[in-house]
Amino acid sequence: MSEQVITAGTVVSGAEILRPGWLRIEADRVTAIGRGQPPESAADLGEMMIVPGFVDIHVHGGGGGSFTAGDDGDARRAVHFHASRGTTTMLGSLVTAPADELRRSVAILAELVEDGQLAGIHLEGPWLSERRCGAHEARQLRDPDPEELRTLLKIGRGTIKMITLAPERTGALDAIKIIVDHGAVAAVGHTDASYDQTRAAVSAGARVATHLFNAMRPIHHREPGPIPALLESPDVVVELVHDGTHLHPAVYRHVVRSVGSDRSALVTDAMSAAGMSDGTYQLGSLTVEVASGEARVAETGTLAGSTATMDQLFRNAIRSGPADPDQALLAAVRQTSTTPARVLGFEDRGLAAGDQAELVVLDAGLKPTAVMIGGTWVS
Repeated sequence: MSEQVITAGTVVSGAEILRPGWLRIEADRVTAIGRGQPPESAADLGEMMIVPGFVDIHVHGGGGGSFTAGDDGDARRAVHFHASRGTTTMLGSLVTAPADELRRSVAILAELVEDGQLAGIHLEGPWLSERRCGAHEARQLRDPDPEELRTLLKIGRGTIKMITLAPERTGALDAIKIIVDHGAVAAVGHTDASYDQTRAAVSAGARVATHLFNAMRPIHHREPGPIPALLESPDVVVELVHDGTHLHPAVYRHVVRSVGSDRSALVTDAMSAAGMSDGTYQLGSLTVEVASGEARVAETGTLAGSTATMDQLFRNAIRSGPADPDQALLAAVRQTSTTPARVLGFEDRGLAAGDQAELVVLDAGLKPTAVMIGGTWVS
């Protein structure tokens, strides 16, 4: 069994900050973690920082590759790109598409999950609101059909981990129950639902708010809509795209103060243009123009996901976080690692003894210099 001991100026688990700190790794697991000098010889990373690997539960592509293209090579390109930026666990997110295309894409991504490239599949659509469709083809949006849903879950062979839908659509509550019964996470998003409709979705088992605020009916003081219903539900984790475009930093801070870092999951919602130059790209069937790193649907100007990576969101969270640097660091780790991991049922992503050996080494500017997945250095 291979063993390695690593020391660094700062080691952050999901629960504490160790300065200096060390980790012992055997095969693909952390077997010990401590402060100060390790009990045996170690590889010393100097003043670098070690944090748990980033967990992105909502990402459509990156590095020129896409999970929505229906191509194995394209999907692998996206996985490798985000892994190089510190994302060690990710869902491959699909967008709204005709039924046959969706089945084909699920079949392709299911193989990548079974191959260990992805942690699962996220279906964002097609059961979304036309009024809040965002970067989804409106004519392909439809009410949840139990037969279509069960067919996709069957094709997915247990790899579909999350499904986003609008609870106001006919049959949505029954669909949520089917999703939950199959062991997947039901998420509320791209919705024009009322407060009561959203509460009903939570009661039916919905546990995630897909990119809170974006593609969602805004708050009104007499008709609160979905946002307050999701924020006040203690079992709901809210996704936030804290890339400087989707949310104002003040809104991000307000949400985290309201619900805490254990209910806030940072997600990139990245599309294929992440890490690439400005230009023209595809997101599903829609043409997207990227200018100054901002992705918008060419025809409507609507935001079309992001070009962000999880390490960028980590840095943004620290800059927008509590005034105390250590509190900001711990909050950022929870929002980018342990909280989204918990959504997927992965309780072993925090670098405690017994956890998966998945970590990111950061330099003084909080940029990744090395990445470990399953006990193996991949970048």
